[in-house]
Amino acid sequence: MTSRLLAASFAALLIAAPVSALPGSAFAAKAPTVALKSLADLPTPPYPYDEKADAEADVAAALKRAKKAHKLTLIDFGGNWCGDCRVFAGVIEQPDVKAWVDKHYEVVTVNVGRYDKNMQIPARYGLDKLKGVPSFLVVDAKGKLVNDGAFFALTDARHMTPQSIVDWLAQWPK
Repeated sequence: MTSRLLAASFAALLIAAPVSALPGSAFAAKAPTVALKSLADLPTPPYPYDEKADAEADVAAALKRAKKAHKLTLIDFGGNWCGDCRVFAGVIEQPDVKAWVDKHYEVVTVNVGRYDKNMQIPARYGLDKLKGVPSFLVVDAKGKLVNDGAFFALTDARHMTPQSIVDWLAQWPK
């Protein structure tokens, strides 16, 4: 087996495995059990990114709300053209997931176009280039990035289970 094939096989294993099954995984908050067992059962996913939004104002407002409510801010970078972005948006809108997400996060979506819009926002947190979307920054109430190195875990969301997507989100809330 070539090293490229081996690396691809390992990456596929990591993507398919629920986050809770990964070695060394410890959750700060218990993720809800997702009723939706397969993405095939997901209703038509929404188009979550407002292409005309003022991303700077939206992020600033989300950070302010999160600070006041003692929550984390989840900055979701993507585009409506991205199937994985839409799958993520659909999963977190499921009733059993939405209540949990709303309890722990202020979610703000940022349209990045074709990686040519609003790129100053991830750059502000030291992320000069997005390696795929959706990409996420989890920021605490003090404005500190808490998911350093775990920005691109859901860029293949359409090949994950709904539960593994939610488990990924459960790593940071307390």
